[in-house]
Amino acid sequence: MPKVGMEPMRRQQLIDATIEVIADVGLRGATITLISRRAGMSSGIISHYFGSKQALIEATVRYLLTGLKNELITRVTPTTTPEQRLMLIVEANFARLQQLSHTTKTWLSFWSRSMHDLELHRLQNVNNKRLLSNLVSSFKKLMSEDDAKLAAELCAAMIDGLWLRAVLSKSDKAQFAHSENLAKNYVTTLIKQYGA
Repeated sequence: MPKVGMEPMRRQQLIDATIEVIADVGLRGATITLISRRAGMSSGIISHYFGSKQALIEATVRYLLTGLKNELITRVTPTTTPEQRLMLIVEANFARLQQLSHTTKTWLSFWSRSMHDLELHRLQNVNNKRLLSNLVSSFKKLMSEDDAKLAAELCAAMIDGLWLRAVLSKSDKAQFAHSENLAKNYVTTLIKQYGA
């Protein structure tokens, strides 16, 4: 009989193993056998906890998305100004978790696969909409609604582009810090350009 309370821990171990395996061999090469071996469990445990490899992959994407969301939520307070909140959004997208080699490789695999996988594409859209919604919400306090929507689209594209360039540069943490600063400077420029 399984120990009470083991399921959340085992599920997380499998998600962590999935991130590591995808980083090592890519999404296509990430087999149930490799993932379960990396987690130190039997292959059948994936079916037991997730039902299928696809469900485990989707759970892993949701885990990364939740980490991104929580990075922002834990730092915003009732007294956070719109400008500060915009900077926190940028910081969340360049946070330590988003810089880890395994995480970045996994994100890139998911982005690539989402073009061919409806559920991963749906999750990617959720991520995009969440980022835009957060940006629009803050920009609207500083400019008209139409300008806020435009500023949010521009800012989201800049964040994604700078993050991607930082990842592909295979550089040290300095590249991520530089990209984060560029994104923050761009936010400031947008506020000056469109702000009331």
